[in-house]
Amino acid sequence: MTSRQNRTRDRAERGIPEATVARLPVYLRALHALQDRGVATVSSEELAAAAGVNSAKLRKDLSHLGSYGTRGVGYEVEYLVYQISRELGLTQDWVVAIIGVGNLGRALAGYGGFASRGFRVAGLLDADESVIGQEISGMTVEHIDRLEEIIAERGVSIVVIATPAAAAQTVCDRVVAAGVTSVLNFAPVVLTVPEGVDVRKVDLSIELQILAFHEQRKAGGPDGYDPMAGGVSGNGRASGYVEAVEA
Repeated sequence: MTSRQNRTRDRAERGIPEATVARLPVYLRALHALQDRGVATVSSEELAAAAGVNSAKLRKDLSHLGSYGTRGVGYEVEYLVYQISRELGLTQDWVVAIIGVGNLGRALAGYGGFASRGFRVAGLLDADESVIGQEISGMTVEHIDRLEEIIAERGVSIVVIATPAAAAQTVCDRVVAAGVTSVLNFAPVVLTVPEGVDVRKVDLSIELQILAFHEQRKAGGPDGYDPMAGGVSGNGRASGYVEAVEA
């Protein structure tokens, strides 16, 4: 069993809800911002405001980590960063491979925040012969034919899929068969994976549709827009939002 799987099992045994796990990176980002400002301690109210949650929810989330703060003082920022980082598995480096180096893949390869958060991009792969051999952010794009070899040789733990939708499932199948159990999917398609494989899907179009829905509500009130304008379905709900939720 890998260290990542051990942590997942330990979280389950301690009863840490998945919703709490999903908020931990948000708290960590807020704490890093406090560190950058030289803040040594922070109250639950201040940290909650920085993270965009209510303070009661934050205190409950952090209690799952065994961190309760000190009355009248709050939380020690540096120690809380360590606690959350340890819980998320960020006290060690995670090796990442990015598959698909179109515009999105290139942007991800050039993102400077990976290294400072415990992630090391060790491979860029693509099937397009015209980009094989190109240098992107100090790395050479390699052919997708070497996928399994690269995963094994470099100890890849997480794969980012930024391919066109038509290729994503095939790529995912190969990645899983090679032993990777964590996938971040940017392709506009739902991937099918076996039990024990974690997939996080990032779909910018859905997020934009949800924001558009809220903009409509703010401008047009609870009853939405005129259906004749094409912005709302027959039941008065924004059609884009319905599609996003049902997806």
